[in-house]
Amino acid sequence: MSFGDPNNPYGQQQGGQPGYGYPQQSPQGVPQPGGYPAAPPVPGGYGFPGAPTEMPGGVKAARVMLYVITGLQIIGAIIFAIGAAAVNAAKNDATLKDDIQFQQIADYSGNALWSIVAFAVLWGAFAVFLAVKFGKGTNGIRITTIVFGAITAILGIYPFVVFGLVHTVLAVLIIVFVARADGSAWFNRQQQPQY
Repeated sequence: MSFGDPNNPYGQQQGGQPGYGYPQQSPQGVPQPGGYPAAPPVPGGYGFPGAPTEMPGGVKAARVMLYVITGLQIIGAIIFAIGAAAVNAAKNDATLKDDIQFQQIADYSGNALWSIVAFAVLWGAFAVFLAVKFGKGTNGIRITTIVFGAITAILGIYPFVVFGLVHTVLAVLIIVFVARADGSAWFNRQQQPQY
């Protein structure tokens, strides 16, 4: 019966003689002379990893983009309000007062434009609300922001293609920055209790 080469560190050791192969070690769980090394301190305490204490750069950028979307919404609301006022002025023009078909189109167009103005103002206000909540936001704010970005991107593609291109790009960037791991860590951090 052969035990292999005694100089082979990977072979079986003969009779547990020290010096061949690996040095003898204590069984697992038995402290070595000098005890166990000290564990590194845990930043969060209680065995949980530390939460971010400062808003990550991507989340800050998403917040700024929400404010930019708000500014664009205000500009769009002003443009559509001017258009609605122009349609109303044309509707009240004396030379066109007798044209019933024009009056119906003007009523419909004016109402549609005023509806767009109201929607633009409300959507901008919602963007400001989300941006303000980023500081103490929870995962619900994060998910709402992702949904807001998706709807904004879709609206930027379909009805307002020319004006909506900037909205679409900003919305996609907001989704990316908020959905990344550092954004998730920021919105899922443990909140300080309010007393």
